[in-house]
Amino acid sequence: MDILWQYQFRIILLGDSTVGKSSLLKRFTDGIYSDVADPTVGVDFYARSLDIEPGVKIKLQLWDTAGQERFRSITTSYYRNSVGGLLVFDLTNRKTFDHVREWHKEVSEHILPHHMVYILIGHKSDLNKDRKVSRDEAEQLAAEMGIRYVETSAKCNSNVDRAFELLTRDIYELMKMGEIVTRDGWDGVKSGLTAKVLYPADDEEELPTAVAEKGCHC
Repeated sequence: MDILWQYQFRIILLGDSTVGKSSLLKRFTDGIYSDVADPTVGVDFYARSLDIEPGVKIKLQLWDTAGQERFRSITTSYYRNSVGGLLVFDLTNRKTFDHVREWHKEVSEHILPHHMVYILIGHKSDLNKDRKVSRDEAEQLAAEMGIRYVETSAKCNSNVDRAFELLTRDIYELMKMGEIVTRDGWDGVKSGLTAKVLYPADDEEELPTAVAEKGCHC
């Protein structure tokens, strides 16, 4: 039987093939990592719940999209029904970083007039000696897009939970401010049977865009 939840958020992972989207999801949902991963064909589905604050459980529907161009017609159908997106690139592959803007533009234009909450993920931080993208330039890109930046490693389990928790919390805070609401025919956010009445906090500090993360020590 499904655990009771107050809200369900549908979140989609975006980025080129081989950046490690599936590895991130398997680490986050199942706590496992494998060096061998088959390419995603179309879209895969994962789920996990988070206790975002006392009495508030958020169920995350997580959609892993194929990065290859030939599957783009399949994956675009999932954009409009998602409230959050992880823009993932490989820190050791410069081209995947250069393509982040294209992913952001494609999705943002596809879901107009609505908006998606994003977080930028620099993955494979355990391969620091092979890094092709500096933290400074990744943080600069995130700042230009007005989103957070986090470096992760599914292999070392570095900042994986934190990345998903930050995005979930950002969506939840926007709900409290009334900037995100449930809509008929939209699956991005759904209310559970025990949905909580949300009120904006009066004295919460503004959350920073760029977040300092602990490095990978595996």
